[in-house]
Amino acid sequence: MTKSGRKFNILEAHLNFGDMKEEIAKKVNTWLEGNFDVDTKTAVADLQKNNPDDLADSFYKNLEFGTGGLRGLMGVGTNRMNKYTVGMATQGYANYLKQCFPDAVSVAIAHDSRNNSRFFAETVANVFAANGVKVYLFEALRPTPELSFAIRHLKCQGGVVVTASHNPKEYNGYKAYWNDGSQLVPPHDKNVIKEVDKIASVDDVKWSGGEKNISMLGKDMDETYIKMVKSLSVYPEVIQKHKDLKIVYTPIHGTGITLLPQVLKEFGFDNVHIVKEQSEPDGNFPTVAYPNPEESEAMSYGLKLAEKLDADILSGTDPDADRIAIGVKDSNGKWVLMNGNQTAVLAFNYLMEARKTKGIAQPNDMVVTTIVTTPMIDAIAKGNGVNCYRVLTGFKWIAELIRQKEGKENYVIGGEESFGLMIGDQIRDKDGISAVALLCEMAAYEKEKGRSLYEKMIDLYVEYGFYKEHLISITKKGMDGQEQIAAMMEAYRNNPPKAINGSDVVQLLDYELQKGNNPQTGEEWPIELPKSNVLQFILADGSSISARPSGTEPKIKFYFSVNAKLNSAADFEKVSAAMDEKIKKVIEDMKL
Repeated sequence: MTKSGRKFNILEAHLNFGDMKEEIAKKVNTWLEGNFDVDTKTAVADLQKNNPDDLADSFYKNLEFGTGGLRGLMGVGTNRMNKYTVGMATQGYANYLKQCFPDAVSVAIAHDSRNNSRFFAETVANVFAANGVKVYLFEALRPTPELSFAIRHLKCQGGVVVTASHNPKEYNGYKAYWNDGSQLVPPHDKNVIKEVDKIASVDDVKWSGGEKNISMLGKDMDETYIKMVKSLSVYPEVIQKHKDLKIVYTPIHGTGITLLPQVLKEFGFDNVHIVKEQSEPDGNFPTVAYPNPEESEAMSYGLKLAEKLDADILSGTDPDADRIAIGVKDSNGKWVLMNGNQTAVLAFNYLMEARKTKGIAQPNDMVVTTIVTTPMIDAIAKGNGVNCYRVLTGFKWIAELIRQKEGKENYVIGGEESFGLMIGDQIRDKDGISAVALLCEMAAYEKEKGRSLYEKMIDLYVEYGFYKEHLISITKKGMDGQEQIAAMMEAYRNNPPKAINGSDVVQLLDYELQKGNNPQTGEEWPIELPKSNVLQFILADGSSISARPSGTEPKIKFYFSVNAKLNSAADFEKVSAAMDEKIKKVIEDMKL
């Protein structure tokens, strides 16, 4: 690539161009001459000849093994997901597991429907097995939550699922798990990264020779997992009365199709309609731009079928079936998608309310949510006499709190605004399979009472207060994108606003410095959570604004939450419009 090329013009502003070009050339040469397969070498040579821009992007850095694992574009090169980057990551992870568990190590491995996912999963299995690790490999694609469950059920020391969640088709990824079925938390996350970083060459990887250490997982594990999910049902007798509840489900070409229809049947539902166009697992995700149930575009086929059938509930899961979305009819009979906060509110309330009504609630019940999820959950928990805890964003932190409270408090449900729920303590990651089943049960429960989930949501607003949330995601492109976002956070940190939209900031919570303060009084207090680069502004009127940069992309998210009193369901539209206007003014005042 010449010095006039777009990528290197950007690089020159931050790095010595000659050094960068030399470093790339050195890496390329290693891949052309080292112990790489012929197809890989041919692909590198082709990039070198025909696409120097892509060659530079493929080699200018190493694909980072972050605190959750790997995620990136697939292709050849050090900055891509391929056999060699996956193998080197696995070797480092295997080394760390063997240090922590010197007597014996076993792992479970699963994968989603993405292109190359099976190949990567088998690569991971072979590397672990060659290192003397006992491997339980799912025989075919399976949902991520079943992997978490299998780790716990088989008493494994770790696990891996090959998935890039809801990213576009060009991506794949690798999530690493610990022995409790949760993703890695300190100190293991950073320690695994150190071990992965020590793997300097593909020659450091044990690629084969332990095939006898690999066992397949299939139907037996499925049945055990489904039995666990069925045990979460609170009102099976209500389902029997409404077993013809009209359910529409789309797996969006992902793994949910392997288990969810069977789970709904086991629950007792016999009127389930699968979105045909999206029923087949397909890593090309032919019907969507992004296989993300949070996006209305990804759920459009489901919405059309739900409308055509006049269904009771629409549900969808992402490719690895850990995230969910639900659709319901509003008061005018129009189909709408509930946002992540609303979905969480419905699920949390159902389990607290139903357990209480059924007489199975425990005095030490607890629920867990995150610092950027709607405060309405706290209000509902308080109203039901249930302890509610807030943790950092990510289900690994919910799992960490369960570990801390085990034997003292009874975990019921956890969730966050990004369309994830974790019901019961038999898994330690978000589970779209059990979440869809429970939300369908809830739809039946509300139908028994003569109302829809939408009407139930408004009733909850009347009872606990009307909370409304909004999210803005800002991307700063270019090599200096991360620097721009860092500067933005520092500006808020060093010169925080005293008021926003005419309401005083009464709490400034800095999770990076682990300190909170009241800018009006100067009062300070410690924050008892791990460090995280998040800032929150709590206003006198009860509104909150959270700023949270991505750790892996030049992106920053702003979460807004406002609330108001809703006297009756008849006032819903009017109050909702006023809250939208309030959020708009907050955003304008912050100049976003």
